[in-house]
Amino acid sequence: MNNYRTLSKEISERIQDDREKNKLNPYAFKDEDVIRRYADHDRPKLWRPAFVMDVEKIMHNNFYNRYSDKTQVLSCYKNDDISRRALHVQFVSRIARTIGSTLGLNLDLIEAISLGHDIGHTPFGHAGERFLNTLYKGNTGRLFNHNVHSVRVLDKLIRRNVSLQTLNGIISHNGEMEQQEYRPCTLTSFDDFDKNVEACYTDPEANKYQRPCTLEGCVMRISDIIAYLGKDRQDSISVGILKDHNIFSDANIGNTNAEIINNMTVSIIENSYGKPYISMDKEVFQALSNAKKENYDIIYSHDDRDSLLSGNIQPMFELMYDELLKQAGSMDKASILYKHHISYLAKANQYTSYNKSESFLDSYLANDPNDIVVDYMASMTDDYFIELFNYLFPNNKYKINYVGYFD
Repeated sequence: MNNYRTLSKEISERIQDDREKNKLNPYAFKDEDVIRRYADHDRPKLWRPAFVMDVEKIMHNNFYNRYSDKTQVLSCYKNDDISRRALHVQFVSRIARTIGSTLGLNLDLIEAISLGHDIGHTPFGHAGERFLNTLYKGNTGRLFNHNVHSVRVLDKLIRRNVSLQTLNGIISHNGEMEQQEYRPCTLTSFDDFDKNVEACYTDPEANKYQRPCTLEGCVMRISDIIAYLGKDRQDSISVGILKDHNIFSDANIGNTNAEIINNMTVSIIENSYGKPYISMDKEVFQALSNAKKENYDIIYSHDDRDSLLSGNIQPMFELMYDELLKQAGSMDKASILYKHHISYLAKANQYTSYNKSESFLDSYLANDPNDIVVDYMASMTDDYFIELFNYLFPNNKYKINYVGYFD
C-alpha cells in the first residue's frame, strides 16, 4: 500500500501565517550579495536578476545540450522511458525548487545550481567518471571528479563569469555523501574557492568535504539524491533489470519514486522551516541511507552492467585516451582533438570580454596535454564517444551493441 506523508498541522499553519504576513526567510541568499570573479561585469537588471543571469549562462552554455545523450545510470539502451542526464537535472531542479519555495529560499539560485551541477559529467555515468579518473591519475597524479569538472566547464572552459554562489553549490553537490543535517559554510571570496577547487585535484579526501555556502546549495545537494533514488529504480524496471519495486524495503520513505520524493520533501520541510540549516528526521535519514545501499547492491552492481562497462567501455576509454594524448602532444590543427575540441572552445570564447589582455586559445594551449584530453573526453555524449572510437579504431574488437526497442 502506498504511504504518503503530509506536513504537520503546526508547520502548515505556521507557513500559511508567515505567507499572509509576507514574512521573508532571513536565511535566504540575497541577490545583492552575489559575488562574481569579474565584479564589474554582469550587473543585475530589473528583468534579469543576478541568479537568473546564472541560469541563462548555464542553459546557453555550449555543453548544456550534451546532457541529452549522457547516461544517467543505464547505458546503451534505446528506450525513451529511461532517464538521460538532461532529465535528471530537471528533476533535481523541480524537487529543489519545491522545497526551496516552501522554505522561502532564493529559487533562481537553486535553479542555477541544479541545472549546472552535472554539466562536467562524463559519458557513461559514474563508470565513465571512474575510468577517466584512473587514466588522468595514472598520467598526472591528479584526480578527476565530475562535480569539480562541472566548475571547470563553467568557470574556465566556457568563460561566462558565473557567480561564486552557483559554482560553490555545484562543487558541493556530492550525492554520495548523504547527511541528516546540512549547515552552510562561510565562503566570501574566489581566492578561497580556488584553493578548495585545487585541493580536489590533489587530495583524495578534499572532494568529500566540499560544503555549500548557502541554504540553497544545501537544498540542491539533498535534492540530487532524492531525484535519482526512486527514478533509478523506475528505470531499472522499465528495461527489465528488475521485476517490480517489491524487492526494495518499504520503511519510512516508501520504495517507489513518487513516495520517496513526497516523503523526503515533507520531512525536510518539516524539520527545516525557519531554521539556518536543512535537516530531516532521524528515521527518514536512516531510510534514505538504506535505500541508497539497496540501489548500489541491486542496480548499480548488476552483472550485465558491469560486463558492458568494464569489459568493453573501459578498454575503449584507455585506447581513446592514449590516442588523443598523442594528438595533444603534436597539436596538429587537422587532428580530431584540435578540430572538434580546441577550436570549438576557442570559438565559444571568441566574444568573451572579461579579460581582454588574455587570448583564450593561447592560455588554453598552455595546459597540460592530459587536461586537454580530459576536457574533451568528459564533454562527450555516449553516442559521440562510440562514434569517435569507431572512427579512430575501425577494426578494433571492442564494439557496443545497443539494446533495441524490440530486443
